[in-house]
Amino acid sequence: MLLNKNFPILDNCTYLNTANSGLLSSDIANWRQQHDLQFTQNGSMFRIENIKVIDELRTNLSDSFFCKKENTFLTPNFSIGFNTILEGLGKHHRFLILHDDYPTLSYAITSRGFDFWEVPIDSNLEQNILDAIEKFKPTAFAFSMVQYISGLRMQSDFIKQLKVLFPDLILIADGTQFLGTTVFNFKNSGLDVLAGSGYKWLLGGYGNGYIFLSDDVKNKLYEGRKQSLLPTAQFISGRNYLSLSLEPGHLDSLNFGTLNQGINYINNIGLDVIEKTNQELANKARQKLHAKGLIPDWLIERKEQSSIISLPLEKEVLLRLEAKKIICSIRGANTRISFHFYNTEENLNQFLEALK
Repeated sequence: MLLNKNFPILDNCTYLNTANSGLLSSDIANWRQQHDLQFTQNGSMFRIENIKVIDELRTNLSDSFFCKKENTFLTPNFSIGFNTILEGLGKHHRFLILHDDYPTLSYAITSRGFDFWEVPIDSNLEQNILDAIEKFKPTAFAFSMVQYISGLRMQSDFIKQLKVLFPDLILIADGTQFLGTTVFNFKNSGLDVLAGSGYKWLLGGYGNGYIFLSDDVKNKLYEGRKQSLLPTAQFISGRNYLSLSLEPGHLDSLNFGTLNQGINYINNIGLDVIEKTNQELANKARQKLHAKGLIPDWLIERKEQSSIISLPLEKEVLLRLEAKKIICSIRGANTRISFHFYNTEENLNQFLEALK
């Protein structure tokens, strides 16, 4: 696959920064140009014809990640979607969260006055979570599927185990650093909510995201609005109380259409192919970096790994990376690199060479 043609930035640098922002392909950029050209030429008539892309995206998300279409909602980004979910839950909920998780996830909970318990992330993470559930008796557990700083990935079997052991515990996950890296079946995941932004691994650009709901949690959200009268205006006919709560206002056909194009791009390659490509390269990188003493034993020994690696690098190394046009990010006290399907072993070798 001639990726450099579709991702021109790959001609100019070594891009190890999808965890910060996924790339916009030339094909998708051309689609966006055509979208806006039609808008300039057709005005309101364009919107009437083009609004169908919203339904296409909902179907695409549902089919690709195995969530019922009627349980699939669209949101401008994870943070807005997650805040909207929290607004639909009662104030009585008690939350379990992880230490140093994504700030807008933790802040949305702590700033609303929910009772919460913070779990440390270390080699005993799963036992820490079980112990916290036993002591604190939470009603909800909110966490990132992949930690944005360390790259630690929550284990799928453990999530399913939690749902079996604690069926009433609402499991809410941020999928922003996860969805698009691997084959994923929401229905069988054990999760009640998965929300995320589309601009990283889904290659959807900015201003779009998704919310997947289980049947159980769907019936618990915005319960106070179930009996209220719905608007009768014709342009929102057919909308129910949950749709009006989670998707208020207009949805942008450019941003959500771009996400639809991104998912089409990924599906054309195949999520199974992307998973295999990502894991082979990231695992090879982990082994080499672990041998250099840059990754702790407990982190490399986890069964399921993400495409993100966090490294303690000195300033002089960072300057070399910058000079060699190797793009990565500072997160926390470390430097974060990440691999997607458009990365190669040559990219890894360029990075390793810069560490010497």
